[in-house]
Amino acid sequence: MYDVIIIGAGVTGCSIAREISKYKVNACVVEKEEDVCCGTSKANSAIMHAGFDAEEGSLMARLNVRGNEMVETLAADLDIPFIRNGSLVVCTNEEDLPKLQDLYERGIANGVKDLAVLNREESVRLEPNLSDQVLGSLYAPTAGIICPFTMTFAFAENASQNGVVFKFNTTVVNIHKNNGFYEVKTNYGILETKYVVNAAGVYADVFHNMVSREKMKITARRGEYCLLDKSAGSHVSKTIFALPGKYGKGVLVAPTVHGNLIIGPTAADIEDKEGTNTTKEGIQELLQKAGNTVKDLPLRQTITSFAGLRAHEDHHEFIIKEAEDSAGFIDAAGMESPGLTSAPAVGEMVVDIIKNTFQMEKKSDYIAVRKGIIHAAELTVEERNELIKRQPEYGNIICRCEMISEGEILDAIHRPLGAKSLDGIKRRVRAGAGRCQAGFCTPKTMEILSRELHIPMEDIVKSGMEAKVVIGKNRAVK
Repeated sequence: MYDVIIIGAGVTGCSIAREISKYKVNACVVEKEEDVCCGTSKANSAIMHAGFDAEEGSLMARLNVRGNEMVETLAADLDIPFIRNGSLVVCTNEEDLPKLQDLYERGIANGVKDLAVLNREESVRLEPNLSDQVLGSLYAPTAGIICPFTMTFAFAENASQNGVVFKFNTTVVNIHKNNGFYEVKTNYGILETKYVVNAAGVYADVFHNMVSREKMKITARRGEYCLLDKSAGSHVSKTIFALPGKYGKGVLVAPTVHGNLIIGPTAADIEDKEGTNTTKEGIQELLQKAGNTVKDLPLRQTITSFAGLRAHEDHHEFIIKEAEDSAGFIDAAGMESPGLTSAPAVGEMVVDIIKNTFQMEKKSDYIAVRKGIIHAAELTVEERNELIKRQPEYGNIICRCEMISEGEILDAIHRPLGAKSLDGIKRRVRAGAGRCQAGFCTPKTMEILSRELHIPMEDIVKSGMEAKVVIGKNRAVK
């Protein structure tokens, strides 16, 4: 019996888990994948929106601005890479210039600070590589960039430190209420709980519709991206948006906190809630649109492309409330952009909803901080030599592109909720995320996973339970 079960271990679910771990509550996170951060949270633009785009007075606007305000303190407390680099929304059509002023006024109404409408000369002074078509821009200095993987892992690890249970590879197949409690049926049996929090991303409508007569519709909106090498990372210093349209904020060009350049996303509504494949048409579209706002993009430096799904609700609004006809069932649904920015504020709001009907006592021994993985390449020579003296594994480089050592991989495996797959390692320490895209380091990383998890090489997966890398030996080994 749990007090609260959270369905989904993305950034929203993990933020809620961390917030509820501040209280003496028996809480559990149920996740169908083998790790946290396996859905939308692993495939997005990795940016902190300022808050000028969401409709004035909407929940989306309020939580965007609140989340943006919270992130700096959270990044310091939880050791999350974050840079407040600012953003520019650029206009390339003279007829659309008044829309910059409209965005400015909406941002001011939403509580966004320090916004400014700039002419072309002022815009190019900030970003010399803006395209020749750019006529002006809206500058938002409070926008930022973050590592969404680390953000999600940090919330989850901190929640785990404070007593929240995580159940992975656990698929929810049915939910119903019985004698005042919810029975959550999974592939591993039935879990009972007083409250269910639905943070299931593109599947949030499935679980909501199991318990409520008021039906919800979540559409999977696919966005495709290109990631460029670190040699292209300084092409722009700020996040560059085009004016938003019907399907959202459009294609952006932005640096990442790790030094790369990211371009995307496209927007295509699809039926398949697992449809994360890229398409020729999508990649061509995003590269053409990116070229309208930023010139001379070094596209030959592209090292990978990928796609993510956003959970688009029909009314383009976050749904964060208790279901009207199912007391104790709380939705955190429709978490599309700016969902990453809003996640910390969503955690606050969901816990406040639970507190309306459930007495929760704050912990006196709550652990508020979390120390991330040491990245040896970022240390001084003296610091690194001292670290290697204490732990020689930090002197054994496994990933040459990102200069990731065996010591960092060991930390990723053995810390709370540690990595169990190649992608779990990649998202925690970036082994395999560099120029060669794991072409060199995969065998060594697999050897370490096999040794540390005490499993045969044939059982190691890229991600999930079925994505095995090798299927057996082709000759006997003496």
